[in-house]
Amino acid sequence: MALKKVLIITYYWPPAGGPGVQRWLKFVKYLPEFGIEPIVYGPENPRYPIKDPSLLEEVSDSITLLKQPIREPYGIASVLSKNQTKTISSGVIPKSDEQSLLQKLMLYIRGNFFIPDARKNWVKPSVRFLSKYLSSNKVEAVITTGPPHSLHLIGLGLKEKLGVKWIADFRDPWTTIGYHKSLKLTPRSKSKHLKLESKVLNRANHIVVTSANTKREFEAKTDRPISLITNGYDSHSVQIDKKDDLFTIAHIGSLLSERNPTLLWQVLSELLTENKEFARLFRLRLVGVVSSHVLEKIKAYKLEDYTEIIGYVSHEDAIKFQMKSQVLLLIEIDSEDTKAIIPGKLFEYLVSGTPIIAIGPQQSDIEQIIGSTNTGSYFTYAQKTELKAHILDLFHKFQNESLEVHPIGLEPYSRKELTKRLASLI
Repeated sequence: MALKKVLIITYYWPPAGGPGVQRWLKFVKYLPEFGIEPIVYGPENPRYPIKDPSLLEEVSDSITLLKQPIREPYGIASVLSKNQTKTISSGVIPKSDEQSLLQKLMLYIRGNFFIPDARKNWVKPSVRFLSKYLSSNKVEAVITTGPPHSLHLIGLGLKEKLGVKWIADFRDPWTTIGYHKSLKLTPRSKSKHLKLESKVLNRANHIVVTSANTKREFEAKTDRPISLITNGYDSHSVQIDKKDDLFTIAHIGSLLSERNPTLLWQVLSELLTENKEFARLFRLRLVGVVSSHVLEKIKAYKLEDYTEIIGYVSHEDAIKFQMKSQVLLLIEIDSEDTKAIIPGKLFEYLVSGTPIIAIGPQQSDIEQIIGSTNTGSYFTYAQKTELKAHILDLFHKFQNESLEVHPIGLEPYSRKELTKRLASLI
């Protein structure tokens, strides 16, 4: 039986690194098992802020890849300041009072001249190219995934021009995503974002979201069908010899300026002062991009000598750090806007065999997932006393060699099971 074909429009694809590439890399991997042949369309010359060439090994030679050139403003901006451009494009946006004049200007231009985002100039050429392709190559559906949300405008263009079946996948919200507040949007720009978001939400045949909070948000904006398909974990062959000998608390992934939990630094500083054994055995490990603001706070609370800064590593090495650390940290910004944000690494955390400490806003989707899978504990930014007691309890279990995790109900978050649900929509 011939496979049904589906066209997937994505900006992030190997050798891109970071969480944005994982979702559709894994869907593409498993879709053929459910009778669907994926055709992937992406930029020919993207400017990825993070690269992980090892992910190329996961792309099957049988996958059809379509590519077209893209013009991105970061190329012009980097002539002015390569470091500041790379920092902003990777998502590490300094706090407002710490931004240079150049950074403020770049953010203003990015927010008000490139709506919905810096890939907007790729929309019309992509619609022209894909319209020709689809006129001679039949597909069952077109899927767009964002951010960048400009890719949904490609889907919108193909829907209006050809009447294709179109599924819009939102890995993050659009107008309520946290960094919008940093883009110095004018009222006119905010209005334009809302109009474009409404067009996409009300013209797509089906909408896919990654969190329950985003589903509720979009249900108030459209009557189109919405499915919740989270990110997930995949099987792997990564192994470690043993867990760390020290009591390592590790954060894997980017720590942005706003993702800077002062209460955690306070708690760790107090434990180091009050408990000599804790001071002897504790290490804070940060794997990934870390903003200078976070590093300054760590230094201010005298944690510098206890902190390992690893920097960005390959996906395989990230999994090793998840498995060998004694405790894993998951930090989300304390904001109403971040309740719907579920970092992709959470699902790999779930199967790492390592207990999780998560800190974030009240009523977060993260809290529900960690609670239902029995994989760790969740704290709000108002629970300093409880957090301190919990870390001390984990440390005592580490000393007694009884620090364990007993997860339940993880199967629904496997990449294969999630792909099965996606295939049913196609």
